[in-house]
Amino acid sequence: MPHPADKILNIHELDHDQLNDWCRSLGIEPYRAKQVMRWIYTRGADDFEEMTDIAKSVRKLLAERFFISSLEIKKVENAHDGSRKYLFGLSDGNGIETVLIPEKNHYTLCISTQVGCAMGCRFCMTAKTGLIRNLTRGEIIGQVLGVQKDIGGDKRLKNIVLMGMGEPLANYSPVVSALQHITNNDTGLGFSNRRVTLSTSGMVSKFEDLARDTRVRLAVSLNASDDKTRSLLMPINRTYPLEQLIDACARYPLTPRDKITFEYILIRDVNDSPEDALRLSKLLRPVKAKINLIPFNPHPASEFERPEEERILNFQAVLCQKNYTAMIRRSKGSDISAACGQLSAKQAAL
Repeated sequence: MPHPADKILNIHELDHDQLNDWCRSLGIEPYRAKQVMRWIYTRGADDFEEMTDIAKSVRKLLAERFFISSLEIKKVENAHDGSRKYLFGLSDGNGIETVLIPEKNHYTLCISTQVGCAMGCRFCMTAKTGLIRNLTRGEIIGQVLGVQKDIGGDKRLKNIVLMGMGEPLANYSPVVSALQHITNNDTGLGFSNRRVTLSTSGMVSKFEDLARDTRVRLAVSLNASDDKTRSLLMPINRTYPLEQLIDACARYPLTPRDKITFEYILIRDVNDSPEDALRLSKLLRPVKAKINLIPFNPHPASEFERPEEERILNFQAVLCQKNYTAMIRRSKGSDISAACGQLSAKQAAL
């Protein structure tokens, strides 16, 4: 029998050590925890009765204490370019959006870490919602599992980017626990650290913790080369201004082949001039940096506009002349509001 104080719990909320401790507390062989994890995350089991190499008595105890959840897909939208946007319904009636992005031979999945967001970035649709709540470890992992199951034998899911709804570092513990599981080759989902990227608006206070607790890649949403413009676009800059942010990036531990990715959304007549590009090139000198230039994706909640193509190319050229790797990232899924900055998971859609 389970402990009297125990309640039915989503097993996705437990890491291996926690499940191991539960097994020990009931006199179950600790190696069973690894078996259970592998059944769920390697073999895709969604019922304890499928775990045929585990004794029936242990399966019964597991079923009394835990359930194996799956996020409910409320809606799927398909873009002309092959992108797919999922609206997942959560148990409390809220919703989150997750975007599957097709590459040549594989997929990249953009997942969310919060319902809404408190960062208030003026170019972002999610910010208009405000923060409703943090996602749990299981809800973060559940997006990956739900999409993997949906695409089935289609192209392989290879990259995970935490660039959906929310600021990952503002939901630190569940996000890091989910990342550790996503990149665990033994009892988790087995994604390479080099294939998982966390994008932050610049919550500098968590950088040291992140470097200690994970080995995933870091991306910083920068979007301006001076404090005045960045504070206009991103209120977090008033707490962590550029000098502090760049210093933290310069000190962030990287492998010899790694760089920090700086995401720079180009907004017409706001941050897209050659002078902005020159300032940016000087600003990033202390950092091992590469730059993703993202032409602004218009949406009804923003007054901003996308720059003309010539302006975009000129901005890139300035950075390339200064020996930066500067790629223009053509956002996919804009026709279904799945591009960068367009996610919102309107409750009316649930």
